[in-house]
Amino acid sequence: MIKVNLIPVKRKKKAKPIPTFIVTMVIITVIVGIIMAYLTFFFKSRLSTKRAEFAANEKRLSELKEKIKAVENFEKFNRAIQQRTDIIEQLSKNKALPVRILNEINNLVPNGVWLHSVAVVGQSINIDGYAFTNSDIVSYVDNIKNSAMFAEVYLQESKSTDIGKVPLYMFKLTFRIKV
Repeated sequence: MIKVNLIPVKRKKKAKPIPTFIVTMVIITVIVGIIMAYLTFFFKSRLSTKRAEFAANEKRLSELKEKIKAVENFEKFNRAIQQRTDIIEQLSKNKALPVRILNEINNLVPNGVWLHSVAVVGQSINIDGYAFTNSDIVSYVDNIKNSAMFAEVYLQESKSTDIGKVPLYMFKLTFRIKV
């Protein structure tokens, strides 16, 4: 006898295989997502590090600017002190200069010559005087020319005059102080 089963039997349907294209695309998408998440985390941490370094550098830069300003103020102060010191030293050097000039002029005056006026204007000296002879004037001019303290000696005028019935020679002399 043949038996026929008329009760429907549930058969399992064979599952259709997922296309490999979709599987590979899902795997690639997941991998790309993981890589993007890693890169985002990496660059955010790097950016926060750079921002922290930038803030630290800005703070250090402001501190260095303050120090530079303090150094510049110190240098200005030093220059001002140096200028004042130089002025004081120059005044100290020049304090004795008029005495030295008059002493040198006096030591160089030969017998027979006397001075009427001595005028010092800056580095230039003008002398008016009298002498008994013209050779005494020439001797005085030579003495001044040979002096280590004076330069550019120029006899402006030498003329004969009579003062109180005594024949004399009046002269005008100009020279400079060697610096």
